[in-house]
Amino acid sequence: MREDMSNRHRPFYKDTHLLGRNSQPHHALSIPYLYSHLKKLPGDNKTLTQTQISSLAFTMEKKRFGLAAAVVFLILVQVSVSVPFIVLHGIAAACSEGKEANFTQLLSNFSGSPGFCLEVGNGELDSWFMPLAKQAEIACEKVKQMKELRQGYNIVGRSQGNLVARGLIEFCDGGPPVYNYVSLAGPHAGISSVPMCGSGLWCEIADELIKSDIYSDFIQDHLAPSGYLKIPTEMKKYLESSKYLPKLNNEIPGQRNSTYKERFASLHNLVLIMFEDDKVIVPKDSSWFGFYPDGDFGPLLTVRETKLFKEDWIGLKPLVDTGKVEFVSIDGAHLRMSNVDIVKYVVPYLQNQSSSEQKRFNRKTKEPLRT
Repeated sequence: MREDMSNRHRPFYKDTHLLGRNSQPHHALSIPYLYSHLKKLPGDNKTLTQTQISSLAFTMEKKRFGLAAAVVFLILVQVSVSVPFIVLHGIAAACSEGKEANFTQLLSNFSGSPGFCLEVGNGELDSWFMPLAKQAEIACEKVKQMKELRQGYNIVGRSQGNLVARGLIEFCDGGPPVYNYVSLAGPHAGISSVPMCGSGLWCEIADELIKSDIYSDFIQDHLAPSGYLKIPTEMKKYLESSKYLPKLNNEIPGQRNSTYKERFASLHNLVLIMFEDDKVIVPKDSSWFGFYPDGDFGPLLTVRETKLFKEDWIGLKPLVDTGKVEFVSIDGAHLRMSNVDIVKYVVPYLQNQSSSEQKRFNRKTKEPLRT
């Protein structure tokens, strides 16, 4: 909106009952001018003495000086704004567990930014048995209700939680903008096998579901990992029956959604962290969007060799081409990360941004403003 320059320097008290519409700013604090106008007013105002008017003029001048000083201060001083972040945990985890709570607090302590572990459903149980589309829907409603996130936020995803994170970025209509996204061991291109759950009643149920028809409607609706299991030799079945990852990655020919692509490409920064000894995300290169070719379990394709990248299905290519993606490889097993590596690769993308830096981006489109 174009600013009305004629009013830019107008005294804040002009056009009040003390001064007429046509009063000029340079007369505003003239004592004789005030006195002559006050004498024209009805009632008790006629009894004001010139001393009282002098006091009034001094008070008004003092207020104007204070206001001007405040404006200059705000212009000259760079105001620091804390951008909040959320953490989305992986499978078989919960925000109420010490590990997840401690990790969120650790990031907050290191970065100085407020952080929140965002729980979906009841935590551990729903991380296994609630379909990912539903998890992303719940997460979307939660972030829209959090007043702390209304001006935008950053995301740290852990393992399966990264697919919920991307659901927030791509699917969440009317949600606040996501600026930076840090992915820790995310199965972005899928996994070729589902790791067994372990021991206990719920794990026994999960393992039995895994061993059955993974692409059936029943399994897709009741086992979260089925939504990103991608068996290279069953691609036709995967594209037809898998209910989450094909949509998230815009893999289905004729059904690619430009809005999902635009939203993902609007990220300011994307950090993809892969763990060299990861035995949970198979292949581990999925954390960098690498995967097997269709129809075979080898040779492994790098992200730049995949159709998703070359044909730019989700907006990853422009992010890479503009230097907004950092590919990080860390020695260690799944999600095993030292504090040194956390400070080096995660914390910089959670730290405070200046208000002036934020204003260089359009809040609606999240694209940089032209200067």
